[in-house]
Amino acid sequence: MARPVADPARQLERAHRILDAAAELILRFGYDKTTVDDVARTAGVAKGTIYLHWKTRDALFAALLRRERVRLLEDVTKSAPATHRDLLESMAGQLLRRPLMKASLLGDSAVLGKLTRRRRESGQAMPMGEHFETYLAVLGEQGVLRADLTATEHLTVLSSTLHGFLIAQQYLPDSVRLRDERLAELVADVGSRAVGSGETGDAQAIARATKEFLDAATQVAQAKLRASLGSKEYPT
Repeated sequence: MARPVADPARQLERAHRILDAAAELILRFGYDKTTVDDVARTAGVAKGTIYLHWKTRDALFAALLRRERVRLLEDVTKSAPATHRDLLESMAGQLLRRPLMKASLLGDSAVLGKLTRRRRESGQAMPMGEHFETYLAVLGEQGVLRADLTATEHLTVLSSTLHGFLIAQQYLPDSVRLRDERLAELVADVGSRAVGSGETGDAQAIARATKEFLDAATQVAQAKLRASLGSKEYPT
């Protein structure tokens, strides 16, 4: 007798429920102390069910981080940034609201354990891709970026600014730590000043390029998430 075909919508809902459970446990206990048994118990599914979705524990948690990246990019897009400064502020703000993405960016082994170490070794802790280089090229054509810096140097300055602010906050006493909103504003201000030329360029062209970059980056992130979830449709 043939086995019934699984309902794709039900499979997708179950996959998200498992990822929700994994996120809860990682944030509470850390990746290294979170087992597939723990995730299955929290999600209310059998251990074997998890392996129907992902062959390994690492694949499960990779899917979780991919989902976080998609949601971050979608929320940044919703904020409709019109300049690279707006983009920096929104990116920083969303990172601060998402502890798993923040842990991934900072290489926080207390949260992500050996998974973070593997991601650092593979050079994928903060993938930007060719779409960001294209975006920088448009900003350069508009004259809003320093011409004496290469694309790699622009990315280095921006990444260092973001990392620096986030890392510094961890070592400050609670009494002097900044609110997340203010921290995001400062990241954007310092980063944009460090790479900016002081020119404004064509506002409409820059806004269009910013949206095109976010749309392209989101599409790439969504495709990777679909692959992780085994879904042909974008999982909402």
